[in-house]
Amino acid sequence: MNPLCTLALAAARATLVAACLSGSAQAAPRIALTMDDGPHLRATPRLSPLARNEALLAALRKHQVQATLFVTCGNGADRPDGLALVKAWSDAGHLLGNHTMTHPDLNSPQVSLEQYQDEIERCQQILAGQPGLQRWFRFTFLREGKPEARRDGMRAWMKARGWRNAYVSLDTSDWRLDAYLEERLARDPAADVGDIRRAYLDHLWQRAQAYQQLAMRLQGREIPQVLLMHHNLLNALFLDDAIAMFKARGWGFVSAAEAYEDPVYQLQPISPVAGQSLLLSMARSLGLGRFEGWSRLVDDGDFEIEQLEKGPAPAPR
Repeated sequence: MNPLCTLALAAARATLVAACLSGSAQAAPRIALTMDDGPHLRATPRLSPLARNEALLAALRKHQVQATLFVTCGNGADRPDGLALVKAWSDAGHLLGNHTMTHPDLNSPQVSLEQYQDEIERCQQILAGQPGLQRWFRFTFLREGKPEARRDGMRAWMKARGWRNAYVSLDTSDWRLDAYLEERLARDPAADVGDIRRAYLDHLWQRAQAYQQLAMRLQGREIPQVLLMHHNLLNALFLDDAIAMFKARGWGFVSAAEAYEDPVYQLQPISPVAGQSLLLSMARSLGLGRFEGWSRLVDDGDFEIEQLEKGPAPAPR
């Protein structure tokens, strides 16, 4: 077995034992906000690409939160107007990470390791010179490659070149709700979207609580959660509300740089769960199986979409 994987499993087992034994008081929950796939130059209802970018930055500025934007360079940063949107993040004091050129899937047999690595290097060249740029890479679809030889080859390549795997502990299905939002507004640009806002905030809170509980089960303590969102219309409209909700419920915001200092983000799970949280991968590596609440963490927002489709409950008579 790969010694790094052995070490990861041993560390995870040790923290699981600590979780069973520990009864000490826990620190207040902390969260680092990260955003993937931006900036898009495609059109959306209500807001232009520039307006979407400015709305996201305005929400972060209002709440004094430092975020990290993981740039998919082919979505716009490879053109002057898109790179200007990236620069606005860096100039505002936010951090930048790499999310490839075109968002290929490393689990696909049609994508070679060499092609995938070339996409990372080309995107980094485009971003070079931005003050907030880190040597952080986030796997597209949160998929680290299949079979194991491909996964391990990618891990070795990253280690040799000083790349950090920019793990996510608190993943969300905001992309699914964003698609639902855009579909509604495409039919009626003036449509009321208050129910989508409520569904999104409920979704974020449900995921946050579930991953907080899973971290306690695996680590026996609070960890700084790394939250995954996307640079999209949904967050341009509701990021202000989302940050305010977390703050009102006692969560503090930290930078991703601070969150990644926690030793949990040094672990390399033996059994990554494609497209999901580091914590779910740790749970699988430990053989926890489909624990209580698992289904709501992997449903890609099905629950929220079904509730939205049902519409509001009828008023009592």
